[in-house]
Amino acid sequence: MTSKSPEAPAQPVPQSAATKLFVLDTNVLMHDPTSLFRFEEHDIFLPMATLEELDASKKGMSEVSRNARQASRFIDEMLARSSADMADGIPLDSHGKEATGRLYLQTEAIVGELPARLPAGKADNQILGVVRHLQETHAPRQVILVSKDINMRIKARALGLAAEDYFNDKALEDTDLLYTGTRELPPTFWDDHGKDMESWQQQGTTYYRVQGPLTSSLLVNEFVHLDGEQPFSAQVRERSGKSAILATLRDFTHQKNSVWGITARNREQNFALNLLMSPEIDFVTLLGQAGTGKTLLTLAAGLSQVLDEPRYSEIIMTRVTVPVGEDIGFLPGTEEEKMAPWMGALEDNLEVLNHTDDEAGEWGRAATRDLIRSRIKVKSLNFMRGRTFLKKFLIIDEAQNLTPKQMKTLITRAGPGTKVVCLGNIAQIDTPYLTEGSSGLTYVVDRFKGWAHSGHVTLQRGERSRLADFAAEVL
Repeated sequence: MTSKSPEAPAQPVPQSAATKLFVLDTNVLMHDPTSLFRFEEHDIFLPMATLEELDASKKGMSEVSRNARQASRFIDEMLARSSADMADGIPLDSHGKEATGRLYLQTEAIVGELPARLPAGKADNQILGVVRHLQETHAPRQVILVSKDINMRIKARALGLAAEDYFNDKALEDTDLLYTGTRELPPTFWDDHGKDMESWQQQGTTYYRVQGPLTSSLLVNEFVHLDGEQPFSAQVRERSGKSAILATLRDFTHQKNSVWGITARNREQNFALNLLMSPEIDFVTLLGQAGTGKTLLTLAAGLSQVLDEPRYSEIIMTRVTVPVGEDIGFLPGTEEEKMAPWMGALEDNLEVLNHTDDEAGEWGRAATRDLIRSRIKVKSLNFMRGRTFLKKFLIIDEAQNLTPKQMKTLITRAGPGTKVVCLGNIAQIDTPYLTEGSSGLTYVVDRFKGWAHSGHVTLQRGERSRLADFAAEVL
């Protein structure tokens, strides 16, 4: 690593000792303020145009404004703590982070030669000029522009400059690798794992302690199934070394085990209801395309545990208010009335649940409807910070539109005896700047897998209608 300022012409750095120099665009810092500490041993350069744009974006209460202020605070704290000369770079580890590189700020005017048609007054072009200058003065060292702006990266590559997207915020590069919560066992499973198997029964559940090559890859609360003449489904309860304990499931496909009149229509729905009805599971995530039954199953399980067996005091439902089309403007009324247009899914599912009891009659159904509504509270995300929910069944709908930070804010609201259920479809993200890989829902599914008190199921089969299934497949 060179100790010279990036502004001064640097001596060629031996290729073996060369670390990269990343030039950060403003949108990277406004997307993730901690990006300053995410480049490990490599150095970071901040052009003056980036600092100017940060300053212009600091006003307001939006997520972007908060991130801009936080990035400025990080830079200020590092400058205050470091005794190094600014021209020599500020050690990034002075902030107590794992990054071992240095942060360089532009300390003098840089005139990078760019094509005459690119207006010099535009901040993006000023940053491109800085990248061009650094590339020339630091050869053969790699100088790379990091930007979330696709057009900025296209312009950089057109000028022969190296440019990359910022990937560190992504929980997964490929969402096809996302944990599904279920695993199909090979046909030879019992042959490979049946030796020295122990089996016992406890409170109506059969447990199997198995040993074999597959057990080391199993996760706690993962569902396993085996098709064939004798179909087998179980949940992984424990795993230690080369042994695992599998427990049989409650069959929610049978009418005698119906939850608020709802029975599971397929294997994954059965898995989901086993998680939703288990008092040992505090956090459940359900993924699936439209019509797979996420909301209906969750509401049925919530009502059953609030009204039939009072495990929770009430259901709290919230969701991100991101319009699909043009916004219709401000909505009148109280918090619940403002949230009402966003809660069409809740109303539709309550209508289904209310018609499951055919013997109640019109009066009985009206009384049930009023009772249900008194135990379901609809809350806005805007007023969640600082709250603590005790013995509540908290449902976060459309969770794919949340950032990881917002997801953390919501899940940490859970007090003693509260269950949190996140529902979503990562193929339907409406929030700008969020992708399938960086969604808060992807983030929590990946981080919570294998925890003893959390479970996840990806629902595969649509159960809404043949029209909805065909549309989801071909459109």
